[in-house]
Amino acid sequence: MKAVEVNHLYKSYTGKRAVEDLSFSVDPGEILGLIGPNGAGKSSTIKIILDFMKPDSGEVKIFGQQMDEACKNQIGYLPEEKGLYKKLTAIDLILYFASLKGMDKSSAKEKADVLLRRTGMFESRKKKIKEMSKGMGQVIQFIVTIIHDPKLIIMDEPFSGMDPVNTELMKNIVSDLRDNGKTIILSTHQMNQVEEICDRVLMVNDGSEVLYGSIEEVKARFRQHSVQVNVEGEIGDLPGVIEKKLNKDFVELVLASDTRPQIILDRIREQGIDINRFEVKTPSLNEIFLKLAGADHE
Repeated sequence: MKAVEVNHLYKSYTGKRAVEDLSFSVDPGEILGLIGPNGAGKSSTIKIILDFMKPDSGEVKIFGQQMDEACKNQIGYLPEEKGLYKKLTAIDLILYFASLKGMDKSSAKEKADVLLRRTGMFESRKKKIKEMSKGMGQVIQFIVTIIHDPKLIIMDEPFSGMDPVNTELMKNIVSDLRDNGKTIILSTHQMNQVEEICDRVLMVNDGSEVLYGSIEEVKARFRQHSVQVNVEGEIGDLPGVIEKKLNKDFVELVLASDTRPQIILDRIREQGIDINRFEVKTPSLNEIFLKLAGADHE
């Protein structure tokens, strides 16, 4: 059974298309990265999944069923626009939101203490939200999101405003949640984070899917016909190489369409050169994003 099934969603606002025939699924214990340019339809898709608004047509199933109140209690949502009561202390805020999810105060406090300690926020638990930095508030919002042990977690720009130390800490917690069977949808503009922790990626633009698959599949699909080589010495002329691009730490060899990388590796060895590095060039997710988004804007 899929954790999330989205089938042929359509949504428009006063005639302007927001989501058009969008279908995808997320498995239990999987992190899906939801990416796309501003205005691409990501927020509308999330709002429909959460039942904040209805689609014009199409359907969403959460763990095999239509959304209802019981299902909502199995979801944790971290919005991009944070909704924290600034006059409350961190612990009072966490306990309040836990009560809204049906947790008793004793269980909520025990779980809150565990999460506050793990995130390094235990000593700040009695500090008011308005006295905290943006990054500290983000950590509290994250604790609020997962305090009730949801099966599905949806996060919109969860690492915004965090320093590198807290970002790494939160990524580790997110990965642990996945390893414990939680399903996670992560919407972000930070491609390096998607590449590091997500299992699959869905890119939308103008409300439609433009890229969908595992990180490995996506990068392989856009792999360029060139290799990056670091050697001791200078590479001579090689049949099958149509261009050499010099970089600080390597030489990029652009290959003819009928030349395999293995052939070039063998030919370099035949020149008696020591090879420190030889790899087929694979673009980063950020490069793929720019290629697709830029092509669309053009």
